[in-house]
Amino acid sequence: MSRIVIGPFNRVEGDLEVTLDVDAGTVRQAYVSAPLYRGFEQILIGRPAEDALAIAPRICGICSVSQSLAVAAVLRAAGNARAAPNGLLLTNIAHAAENIADHLTHFYVFFMPDFAREAYARRPWFESVERRFKATRGTNLRETLPARAGLLQAMGLIAGKWPHSLAFRPAGVTRAIELGEQMRLLALLAAFRDFLEKTLFAAPLEAVIALETGDALENFAEGQGAAGDFAAFLRVAREVRLDQLGRGPGLLMSSGAYLGPNGHQFPSGLYDSAAGAAGPLPFDAIREDVSHAWMRDSAAEPANAETIPDVSREGAYSFAKAPRLAGRAVEVGALARQAVAGHPLIRDLLTRAGASSVFSRVAARLLEIAILTQTAENWARDLRLAEPFCAQDGPARDGPVTGFVEAARGALGHWATFRDGHILRYQIVAPTTWNFSPRDANGAPGPLEFALRGLEVGDEGASSVAVQHIVRSFDPCMVCTAH
Repeated sequence: MSRIVIGPFNRVEGDLEVTLDVDAGTVRQAYVSAPLYRGFEQILIGRPAEDALAIAPRICGICSVSQSLAVAAVLRAAGNARAAPNGLLLTNIAHAAENIADHLTHFYVFFMPDFAREAYARRPWFESVERRFKATRGTNLRETLPARAGLLQAMGLIAGKWPHSLAFRPAGVTRAIELGEQMRLLALLAAFRDFLEKTLFAAPLEAVIALETGDALENFAEGQGAAGDFAAFLRVAREVRLDQLGRGPGLLMSSGAYLGPNGHQFPSGLYDSAAGAAGPLPFDAIREDVSHAWMRDSAAEPANAETIPDVSREGAYSFAKAPRLAGRAVEVGALARQAVAGHPLIRDLLTRAGASSVFSRVAARLLEIAILTQTAENWARDLRLAEPFCAQDGPARDGPVTGFVEAARGALGHWATFRDGHILRYQIVAPTTWNFSPRDANGAPGPLEFALRGLEVGDEGASSVAVQHIVRSFDPCMVCTAH
C-alpha cells in the first residue's frame, strides 16, 4: 500500500489536497482536505443583521450572487417580507447569469483542457481537442470569453457590478429598470443564445432541452449538433467511458432554485439514483459532523452550531465539516437539480449508469445552460415595468431562521439566529462542503472520497488524468467550503 498526496490542484478556486491510498494500482481509500480556514461565520457574529448582505458575498468572487441571495432568503424569513414579483424576476436573471457563466467556465477552462494532455496523444480525437481546448491557447477562448463577458453585462445592468453587488434585498432589487433597459437585457440574452446555438450546441436550445434519452443524446452528437463543442465532449466521453468514472454515493439533493412569483423554477427534493425515485427534502434532517474536521465539537444542528477551529484535533484532516442528511452523504449540483426536477434525459442517464458519474455531471451542467438561457429570456419578457421592483423589508425578528438557494455547484444553506437586530449565530453549508466533505463519525466518506475509491491509476499514480476528471466533475469551489 502506498500513500499519494495530490495538491494543490491548478484551475481550482481555492486550496485543495487529495490523499490516495493505492494498492496494486487501485485507489482503496481517498481523503479530501480543505486546508484553508476562512472564518466568515465568526466574522458575522455580533454584527447588525443587514451587515451579512455586504460581508457574506465576499466569501467568493465567482458565486457571490448565490451568497447574497442566501442572506436575502434568511432576512426575508426573519422579517416575514414578501418580495415584489419584478424583484424576484430580476434577481433570477442575475442569478442565472452568474450560474451560467460558472457552468461555461467550468466546461471550457477547467474541465475540457484535461483532454488536451499528452496522456491522450494517441487518441483519434486528440488533435482537434487540443486545438480547441488546450489551456490558455485553445481556439474556443476567442469566442467563449467574449460571450461570457456579454452575459455578465446583464448582471451589471441589473446589479450595477459583479461580483459583490449590494443590489439584492430580501424584498427585491434596489433598482427598477426601464423599457430601454429591458430591451437591452433581451438583446444581451439573445446574443448569448446565438453563441450557444452556433458554438456550444450548434443547434437550437429547444432541441437540446428536448433531448430525453441517452440514445437521443448519441444521435444528437452525430447528427444535428455534430459541429458543436457539446458534441465534441460527447464523443470524447463515449470513447473514454466517462459514464463509468467517478460514481457517486447515490443520493442527490436540491434545495430549490430560482424562487419566482409562483414558486421555484427547479423544486427542492431528493433523488435516489439506485432506486430511481424522487421524494421531498427533509431540511430539518441536515446535520454537520466534525469528527474528522479541524473543528471543536459543536451542536450537530447547523442552527445551534459554532465553527471554532481546533488544529490539534486527533484524526482530523480538513477544515471542512461533514454535512449529512439523516446520516447519509449526498451529492449536490446541476445533476441533482435536474434529477429532482425530473428532466427525462438526466433521469435516463442516471438509470443507465445506476449512479452519478463524471459524464452525467458535465452533461447536466451543459443542459442547464440551455434551460436557464431560455428561462431567463422568459423572465425578462415577464417584467411589468409599471410595477414595483422592491417591496418593504421587515426588521429581523429574534430567533433562528434559514435560507436556501442553489449555486451553480449545488445547495447553499445559511442558518442564522438574531437577537435585537444583531447576529447571534451564523452557519453556512456550501455546495463544496457537501461534495468535498471528509469522513463522518461512522467512517463514511464524502461524495468525492466515495467517487475516487476503486479508481484504477496503475503506475501513473498522482499523474493519473482520471483523478483530475473526477475531481473537476464536481467543480470544486474551495473558498466557499470552510468558514
